[in-house]
Amino acid sequence: MQTPLSGFAGSRARTPTVTVLALILAAAMPPSFAMAQTPPSADAAARSLTLEEALALAASADPALAGTAARMRAAEAGVRQADVRRNPTLGLVAENIGGVGGIGLIDRSETTLTYEQPIERGGDRDARVSLARSEGVLVGATAQVRRLDRLEQVQTAWAEALAAQAEVVIARERLDLAERFQTEVQRRVNAARDPLFAGARAESELAQAQIDFDQAEIAARLGRATLASFWMGPADFVLHDEDFTDTSAARRPAGDPTIIDETAIAAQRDIATSQVAVERARAVPDASVSVGVRHLWNEDALAFVVGGSIPLGRYDRNEGAIERAQAERIAAEADLSALRIERDREIARLQVLLAAKASEARRIGEETLPQAERAVVLVREGFARGGFTYNDVIQAQTALLQTRARRVAVLRSFHIERARLDRLTGAHGGLTGLEMQP
Repeated sequence: MQTPLSGFAGSRARTPTVTVLALILAAAMPPSFAMAQTPPSADAAARSLTLEEALALAASADPALAGTAARMRAAEAGVRQADVRRNPTLGLVAENIGGVGGIGLIDRSETTLTYEQPIERGGDRDARVSLARSEGVLVGATAQVRRLDRLEQVQTAWAEALAAQAEVVIARERLDLAERFQTEVQRRVNAARDPLFAGARAESELAQAQIDFDQAEIAARLGRATLASFWMGPADFVLHDEDFTDTSAARRPAGDPTIIDETAIAAQRDIATSQVAVERARAVPDASVSVGVRHLWNEDALAFVVGGSIPLGRYDRNEGAIERAQAERIAAEADLSALRIERDREIARLQVLLAAKASEARRIGEETLPQAERAVVLVREGFARGGFTYNDVIQAQTALLQTRARRVAVLRSFHIERARLDRLTGAHGGLTGLEMQP
């Protein structure tokens, strides 16, 4: 990359600007992130990075993997706990151990030892296990949804880094044009063919072009650093311009929608269904059966005791909890239907949008850019002969740069929309690496 040498916007002005801004960026970032933005040394061979490689690196370095594994273990433990029977109760009761009216401490005392076992009625245990399994499925599905969302963020950051890199090329071209034009204007001013203000204006344009170039370079470094931060690595890679201009994805079928989002909402529906079963089981009173031995001290005899109890469902029939669980199940069903409609509509919209963006980028590259480039050449040649004014040259150059910037903006939008389409179709679902069952 060549640094212009003419004007006060030359290398002496450029180096401090870049250095100061780089220091400010490094001070504002965490240490690991600041290290990631350090460019590779001149003798270091920078490796190329494709989208697939970036996604794989980000997937393997996901900081939430440990938390997801812990939640999966918690779900497994919840299933085991839900399948456990209720504990029995061992009781000891001593009666008539003292009193008034001729009752001695031991004469009429009775001691009873009982063993009581609750009996669950209404299918409580099976309902609890079903609920715990549904909660485990939700944990796995939620983790998959989060990882797909993260991969979309990585793909978007990859597109942003490519766009920033393309904007550096435009800024460099503007800087080169401004430098050459400033040299030509200065020659004409020295020859008294143009007024002094023309030279000052050309110098101002060169200074602004230098500032824009410096900012574009910093944005490109920041874009690579942001991408590398997804795997906490250095930004010592190269992104290929061919990947940015590749719009072949618009010609490929989008594929079927991913079922991961449906699985997450379906798990919520299943949880609500299981909760209905749990609340209905709770509405059925649980019985208790007890057996025991009673010792009669005054007769030195033993007696067997058998008992039982069951609550009366007179007031609390758990009807409110059942109704709430049923309403939540209906809401989950509605959310699932809405998801399918919105997702299918978004996929259809994105397919049309990608085709339109790809067509626009192609036509700009094949039709508009060649004409704008030819106009700049003709105007500059005419200006050198004195046939055009300074404003004519500026307008032609501005039109060319705006055309190039428009193409970059279209391609950037194309790749970001493609990232969204890949998210909805689960194009990178193979990188999630999670089991759906607890």
